[in-house]
Amino acid sequence: MANLGIKDIAALANVSPATVSRVFSAPDMVSKKTLNKVKKVIDEVGYRPNRMGASLRTRKSGNIVAIIPDITNPVNAGIIRAIEQGAQSAGYSVLLGDTQGLEEREQHYADLVSHGQADGILLFCSRIPFKTDPNKSLLEQLPPMVNGNERIDSDEVVQVAVDNVAAAKSAIDYLISLGHKRIAAITGPDDIASSNERLEGYQLALKEAGIELDSALQLEGDYVVESGMDCASQLLLLPQRPTAIFCFNDDMAIGVMKFLQKQGFVVPDDISVMGFDDINYAKYVTPSLTTVHQPLNEIGSTCIELLLKQLKGQVVEPGRRYLPFELKLRGSTGKAPK
Repeated sequence: MANLGIKDIAALANVSPATVSRVFSAPDMVSKKTLNKVKKVIDEVGYRPNRMGASLRTRKSGNIVAIIPDITNPVNAGIIRAIEQGAQSAGYSVLLGDTQGLEEREQHYADLVSHGQADGILLFCSRIPFKTDPNKSLLEQLPPMVNGNERIDSDEVVQVAVDNVAAAKSAIDYLISLGHKRIAAITGPDDIASSNERLEGYQLALKEAGIELDSALQLEGDYVVESGMDCASQLLLLPQRPTAIFCFNDDMAIGVMKFLQKQGFVVPDDISVMGFDDINYAKYVTPSLTTVHQPLNEIGSTCIELLLKQLKGQVVEPGRRYLPFELKLRGSTGKAPK
């Protein structure tokens, strides 16, 4: 079976070789009935197309590069899975570029497109990894690309995310409704766009509620459990400690809860804790974590869908596409202590 080619698959499926080629290169151009029939034969014989030969004929690599700051971050797991599923169903392979937040690595992986080793980019950071001419339209200078989660300050880039300002504001509005007035925020690094947007939402909610902003209640973390623990230790040293702590991701929120419990505090009776993201194990910690749910799978599937449209030559309007967020109310938040 290993030596079978497209002609053999076509004969077994009783279709033309051109139809088999379209199943791999443009499945949307094949009827559902024919597509299923050909795919059944492909699965039965274990056929895999020769990607190198296809790229030489079509000048396409058959690859998509996903540029991600940290592939070990649990937030990215659902996104990556959805990307992989969408890409494979369209005949593409995904090259994962773990940049560790370094600009030179972002540019290195972006160069895969410039060198013909990938056809498009899924970008999950807030920098454009190309040198561009500010006097020319950005849209004309970029390859097929979709930006996910992190805001790029341009209306000429296709972007997919939740509205971080609105999501953070909704979280603080909820804590205020429970009677909390001293609400701390543990942010992400100040060079990350989504963290700055969440800080904007936090501050907006307090201002609208007539609660004075206190800079001592705003601490910068780095999105890992240990920084949540460290920031919690600093907050407990304040003359008037917070009654609620809003963390800009779930890992830091879990770190905060761990430290508070180690110091003998009861969550949420003494201090409420809220996170952001709704990673898989947020509901399994004790108490279960109240958090802002991001539709991670949908973010990934929307990103790959929009990129595939570009790769097919379809026009995709640039700009932000906001996906819905949801507050997941669990055991780590409660009424403000009297």
